[in-house]
Amino acid sequence: MNKNFLVRFSILTIFVALSTVFTQAQERDLRLDGTGTTSPRYDAQGRVIPNAPRQAGQDSLKHRDNNNDSITIYYRFFDSTRTRNLDTTVTDFLTRFPIPAHYVTLGNFGTAARSLLFNPNLKPGFDAGFHAFDIYKFRFEDTKFYQTTRPYTELGYMLGSKAEQMINLTHTQNIRPNFNMALQYRLINSPGNLQNQNTSHNSYRINGNYQSRNKRYSVYGIFTANKLLSSENGGIQRDTLLNDYRYTNRYLIPTRLAGDTNPSRNPFNTRVTTGNVYNETNFLLRQQYDFGQSDSLIVNDSTVVRLFYPRFRLQHNFIFSKQQYEFRDLFEGSNKTNDYLTFFKRAIPNDSIMYRDTWKSIQNDFSIISFPEKNNLNQFIKAGITLENLSGTFGNLSQKYHNIFLNGEYRNRTRNQKWDLEGVGQFYFNGVNSGDYAAQVNLKRVISKKLGYLELGFQNVNRSPSFIFRPESMFPLTFNGSLNKENLTRISGSLTNDALNFSLSGDYYLVSNYTYADSFFSATQEGTLFNVLHLAAKKKFKLTKYLNLYSEVHLQQKAGNPPVNLPLLFTSNRLQFEGVYYKNMLYAIGVEVRYHTPYKADNYSPFLGQFFYQDSYTVNNRPEVNAFFNFRIKTFKAFVRAENINTLGTNTGSIGFNKNNFTAQYYPQQGFWFRLGIWWTFIN
Repeated sequence: MNKNFLVRFSILTIFVALSTVFTQAQERDLRLDGTGTTSPRYDAQGRVIPNAPRQAGQDSLKHRDNNNDSITIYYRFFDSTRTRNLDTTVTDFLTRFPIPAHYVTLGNFGTAARSLLFNPNLKPGFDAGFHAFDIYKFRFEDTKFYQTTRPYTELGYMLGSKAEQMINLTHTQNIRPNFNMALQYRLINSPGNLQNQNTSHNSYRINGNYQSRNKRYSVYGIFTANKLLSSENGGIQRDTLLNDYRYTNRYLIPTRLAGDTNPSRNPFNTRVTTGNVYNETNFLLRQQYDFGQSDSLIVNDSTVVRLFYPRFRLQHNFIFSKQQYEFRDLFEGSNKTNDYLTFFKRAIPNDSIMYRDTWKSIQNDFSIISFPEKNNLNQFIKAGITLENLSGTFGNLSQKYHNIFLNGEYRNRTRNQKWDLEGVGQFYFNGVNSGDYAAQVNLKRVISKKLGYLELGFQNVNRSPSFIFRPESMFPLTFNGSLNKENLTRISGSLTNDALNFSLSGDYYLVSNYTYADSFFSATQEGTLFNVLHLAAKKKFKLTKYLNLYSEVHLQQKAGNPPVNLPLLFTSNRLQFEGVYYKNMLYAIGVEVRYHTPYKADNYSPFLGQFFYQDSYTVNNRPEVNAFFNFRIKTFKAFVRAENINTLGTNTGSIGFNKNNFTAQYYPQQGFWFRLGIWWTFIN
């Protein structure tokens, strides 16, 4: 059995065992308060246990409490104060699919992906530089902390063409009313449509939060692990092969990088002979202690709810991260040396190749938080300092680095919820990223119910280029020119109207010292200041009682001639019938159409795991057309999809789904693709 799996399973077992012991240590049958009444008791599902014997004079025919058999569940994202409800809709499959509509992959589910919209890195400080697989990862910022009255489980399974699979598991329960645990697992496995294109991604997440009975002490824990395996074929040898009748079976097309010609269909045993293998493990522990005012609320003669109003908080964050990024080519065929020289202009020995960077990071953050208003926890001022210790291993070379930075934050969501103000800042004053900083201000104002709300934002970031551009990295990248700090400014605004179901938004970017890869093995920096304008509009059109059109349009324009490839127009549209069939089946059936204007799309370097700028090849695709039928019956949801119908053509001499779109030069997308996904919810 896989060693990493045993380690992670052991961590999960220990975590659950400790949680159980910790919970039992906190249990108390009854607790007297100052008035002589008792606090309520709870069972393992968080439901109130009725007090033992019936009091004299009590009605023997007591009404049944429906809450005993129902579930109340909500969640909030880590570092957010906004509570959210679970998504029970079936109108949009992409809410359960990790690839957003505006992203494109190299042609297979799980391969490297990038956004069609301008999306620069806006985070200061240390960055290893490997982001082509970010959309498949579990991260701290998208962790959900739940509160539920009953154990809740969701099982998801998606099956696609060519043995493509995705498994989702989510489970959460309140072990005590003040102690919640959650577990999430996702598997993505796809052998692909072309040679040496198989992918296998395993992601785990365990998180929990506990609050003491007196509500002064809180602790949050998050553990994530991402193991991402993606074989790389370097693209097909020539685009014209797609029109050759001998290659109607796309798996027969010769590719530029060789690898495992017999890929395993076992999702738990995927081989990567030539490709990228990324491993990340992250752990966060946050502890908080509050000083403030205690209070209580008397519900009835036997139930008292304890209240606490924090005014001053001490907070400590401990973060441990381990990351390993590796490209390997273990293939030793006779044509390997010639293929590298012919297709990538790179002379290599005819043996195994491996590039690997390994990082370990430990952060300790100490913060103080003040709450100016007693009854408004959405208003606070935060100030803190962080020490970050880094150690990197690059082949036989090991280096140690550190960072010390200040951080501050102000949030204020007014009690009438009409104004929402947020200001965040970071400044690195010592260490390897000294001089980096970030400042961001967002203002949100509810204008009226008819007009909706307006949001304005300003962000400025001064950051060190990613570490892969530095000579210490083991990856074979040659940097041309000087490596200065990048500076990016983003000015944004949006108007959202829920009553009329539309939103308008705009982003204006100013960028200097833009760092980018410009070939398979080289990178450079654009010192000239340039700007990018992005405008977007989203709208739901109610055409008839049951027919709706969901439209999304993006316009992008760059000034001058910066090294940025962007389509002028990108649009995603979904026309669907929605309704309820026989009172208990909620359904949505229709078609999706996505399209972007022709543009000179970035190429991809499998050796660096980077998309790189090119200005010689233009991608000119047909609109992407997908048909779907989604439905929900109580707690069961199903999604049936026929994708890439637009690939129907006669380019190979006969009718077939062989008119492939392109992501980049030599990287065709899939032909006709079928997907069936089911999501089933269980409440214990």
